[in-house]
Amino acid sequence: MAVSLTGRNLVSIADLSREEIEEIWRVSEEQKSGKVSREQMLDIARGRTLAMIFDKSSLRTRIGFEVAIGQLGGHGVYLAPGDVRIGERETVADVARVLGRTVDAISARLSSHEVIQEFAETAGVPVINAMSNLEHPCQALADLFTVKERKGELSAVEVAWVGDGYNVCHSLMLICAICGVNLKVATPVTYEPRPEIVNQAQDYAAASGASLALGNDPEQAVEGADVVYTDVWVSSGMEEQAHRRRADFAAFQVNAELLKKAKPDAIVLHCLPAHRGEEITDEVLDGPQCAAFEQAENRLHTQRALLTLMLS
Repeated sequence: MAVSLTGRNLVSIADLSREEIEEIWRVSEEQKSGKVSREQMLDIARGRTLAMIFDKSSLRTRIGFEVAIGQLGGHGVYLAPGDVRIGERETVADVARVLGRTVDAISARLSSHEVIQEFAETAGVPVINAMSNLEHPCQALADLFTVKERKGELSAVEVAWVGDGYNVCHSLMLICAICGVNLKVATPVTYEPRPEIVNQAQDYAAASGASLALGNDPEQAVEGADVVYTDVWVSSGMEEQAHRRRADFAAFQVNAELLKKAKPDAIVLHCLPAHRGEEITDEVLDGPQCAAFEQAENRLHTQRALLTLMLS
């Protein structure tokens, strides 16, 4: 049966099956490589409108969606934090209903995962989680698409996560487990991923044959890895914890010494923006093994593919 995402929501990466994820990557590759021409893409969402509602500043997410809908022949409307003030000026449900009657899809980058869920339940048009405090599914799609481009068959790949067990880690755990990719997660004590996400990922891993290991030793996680992935230690909204977090994460920096534990041809991922000299050194981020900027470009290609399938 053909894969269809028409009219669907993406709140969690777990909303997608392995077949649906692979279809998003197939469309991403066709559009990125030019197998589907720019002229052909312009007919996919001609006359359609995407609302982008954000309560935090954004570079990759916003430009990825805004360029993507334009390349598909549609139009993007950006709603900045002060434009809507969800829950202050209007209720979540009222905002969602208004947008659902005026646009064809919504990408929401909001702190509260529950608010994005309410949008999805209320809007009546496709709603995409463009990042919440629980998950970042669009990032996960670009992450493994980048690994697939660089490494080929994903079942043979070992991925190591080094850093905070937060939203990006959550979505990475789920997509790896769904797609049969082995993953080792290393976080400082008390910064582990949320137990409910761990349990969900373990269930998916049991079904796909993937392995998922969690611990607190970055060297053990990176040992023999094909991919080493890190993220900022102090995410947006955590600034008051910055001093304590920098101390707690000091041993989790991805530097040349740690990278030696991985395979010689290992690649390094970072969802960006990077705090150079904290979670990753200049030497690694600017080095030949780093694929972070390909990863950033792939946000455009995978988000465009997602819109293609949702609006078709």
